[in-house]
Amino acid sequence: MNDILRIKKNIRFIAFQKLILASLLIGFLSAFLAISLKRMTEYYETIFFCQANNHPIYFFIFPFFGLSVIYFLRLYLFNKNENKGIKEIFESTNSKSKILPLYKIPSHYINGLLTVIFGGSTGIEVSTVVASATIGSVAQQKENVFRKYKVELISAGVAAGVTALFCSPIAGILFSLEVISKKATKSFFLTTILAVSIASGLLFLLNEPPLFAINITTWHVYAIPYFVLLGILSGIHSVYLTKCVLFFKATFSKIKIQYYKIIIGVGIISLSLFLFPELYGDGYRAIKTILFSSKEIPLTLPLAITLIGILFLKPIVTSATLASGGDGGVFAPSLFIGAFLGFLMAMVLNTFFNTNVIPVNFMVIGMAAMLSASIHAPFTALFLVCGIINDYTLFFPILVICLISKYTAKMIYPFTVYTFSPTPSK
Repeated sequence: MNDILRIKKNIRFIAFQKLILASLLIGFLSAFLAISLKRMTEYYETIFFCQANNHPIYFFIFPFFGLSVIYFLRLYLFNKNENKGIKEIFESTNSKSKILPLYKIPSHYINGLLTVIFGGSTGIEVSTVVASATIGSVAQQKENVFRKYKVELISAGVAAGVTALFCSPIAGILFSLEVISKKATKSFFLTTILAVSIASGLLFLLNEPPLFAINITTWHVYAIPYFVLLGILSGIHSVYLTKCVLFFKATFSKIKIQYYKIIIGVGIISLSLFLFPELYGDGYRAIKTILFSSKEIPLTLPLAITLIGILFLKPIVTSATLASGGDGGVFAPSLFIGAFLGFLMAMVLNTFFNTNVIPVNFMVIGMAAMLSASIHAPFTALFLVCGIINDYTLFFPILVICLISKYTAKMIYPFTVYTFSPTPSK
């Protein structure tokens, strides 16, 4: 009997060791994938945007070229399957039989890169999340002892990928918990913490800078009512973004010929980029511009029209990008919309009501509020935004406003683009 118990303990110990090694390997591969994709996207997006800004004809050529290449890659290289984003992860985690096949890694990596650098108005975040989830899924398929840890290993890959993208280990863990796993188990925390630790170590070795490294000096109590209003507006606008994405996907799904989808989508994208170049790609470049110059920019009529136009068109352009075959999601669009919504609100308050609020604070809180409302994950949004600015001064107001924006959005419309399922036709 003692020998049998000893053998069982040895088997469990070996399985435990393998789980640790798998988590560390998943963390490294997912973080390396995320960092390389982020750097390549930043580099090539800057080059192509400069060309298009100098020669506006490229605003019409680049999106058509990018979406066409993605179409042919899917047709001849990636099993003719369209990428479904995070819903692919849900389909895998909710089923014992469904897996994330290996080709999803290059598919999302390449298609996400091509979508953004050629002007598609989305980001690489969802592409990274699904590719890194696939790393965890493939690892789970390799060993029988990992079969019961399917969700945990997928979550570990996602957590490491988000950590690497946004320089925020806590955001990586919380996103995996709030959106992917939705179960806090010992094995979940073991795998994700190990994966995130490796991702954080790689960030440190590569000296990866925060996405928006800014210095928040203070915030004022008298601004709280305005923050609350910003949270409510963000919740409302997030529903507009969600419904745009769902409407465009439903409408484009009725078009049977893929090239018609591309032509229609490119028409919407290109015209919008021509009118508002700030909509090009993930929009982080435009956010940086107003973040670092918000104090010097006066509110004029042309600026107000531009901001309103951007806020109105961004959900439409994002939706057209995704519906016509682009790869991406609502992470980057939510941060972009939140930043511009916060900036517009601060400028209106200062110009017409002489409130003397700090525009940067409103931009940062707007980013967090919009993301929280769009994905219904307030704690992920809180730590993610604090991570990308590398500052926790606004921790308390961000926390409160993220909760307000999420529940405002849920009261109006209970679904996100991740959780909505169309009612099957009878």
